[in-house]
Amino acid sequence: MFASLPHRVRVNEVVTRDGFQSEPAFIPTDTKIELINALARLGLHKIEVTSFVSPRAIPNLRDAEEVMSAITRDTDTTYVALVPNEKGCTRALELAVDEINLVMSVSNSHNLANMRMSCEQSLQQFARIAEMTSGTPMRLNGSLATAFGCPFEGPQAEDRVLSVIDAYLERGLHSITLADTTGMAVPTQVYDLCQAVHTRWPELDVTLHFHNTRGLGLSNVLAALAAGMDQFDASLGGLGGCPFAPGATGNICTEDLVHMLHEMDLDTGVDLNALLQQSQRLGVIVDHALPGQVVQAGPRSLTRPLPESVQQLMQDGRP
Repeated sequence: MFASLPHRVRVNEVVTRDGFQSEPAFIPTDTKIELINALARLGLHKIEVTSFVSPRAIPNLRDAEEVMSAITRDTDTTYVALVPNEKGCTRALELAVDEINLVMSVSNSHNLANMRMSCEQSLQQFARIAEMTSGTPMRLNGSLATAFGCPFEGPQAEDRVLSVIDAYLERGLHSITLADTTGMAVPTQVYDLCQAVHTRWPELDVTLHFHNTRGLGLSNVLAALAAGMDQFDASLGGLGGCPFAPGATGNICTEDLVHMLHEMDLDTGVDLNALLQQSQRLGVIVDHALPGQVVQAGPRSLTRPLPESVQQLMQDGRP
């Protein structure tokens, strides 16, 4: 299964958008800016900074313009914003965002719950946004929410997912994200869908966005890697989850993902030790425990001194 893994894996950070959007307390704007700037120095491929959404819908992201305009942009990092509609696209264009993320659920019922429109209405809007951004350097990424399962309809047929990708590309989007919005994916399903996508569009830039809702997040990463995928979203500390999917808390944890990839001798370009420091800081920022595991246990390579009692036994010649 692991005979031909990619040598280089791109890791995208989504904590300041996907992580902060559901926090009950407002995260101060200066804190967001400091965290984004710190994360940009660690070798992450993309940072999803914020969302140009209505403040009434997501109060914790009401400072989107202030954050995006004040961060110090690293030329090696792609800065992304989620855009729900044309108004959000206009805001993103004014701030010269590198990439916007458009989201539609594969499931029509979840799209109504999440976006308040049908899938066909979302696709029509994507076409208008593609026209608005034509001739600009801004890239368009299309996320397929509930690609591996909907909390209302259950698993989604592979043909349905492939047809949505076709619709995205027909409307001028540049890349896609397969999102396990509800944490329903299992490794065999992930492998089969990723293989189907890779076979049909071998040059398409694809990201996988997994949640760890049922403890299968990193297992699903392994399945995607085995199918040829090399780009993953993750959230510092494992913070976040879709607010419109019942029970769907928990993005995969960035530092846990990077730790696993490094221990498999896969290159990410990310400074794991510095990432762990930022995860510790995040726990203070949000003032509650985070589900990330490596920050608690330490990296696999970490060794600790023998207890004095054991040292004494060894000095006494005990076996």
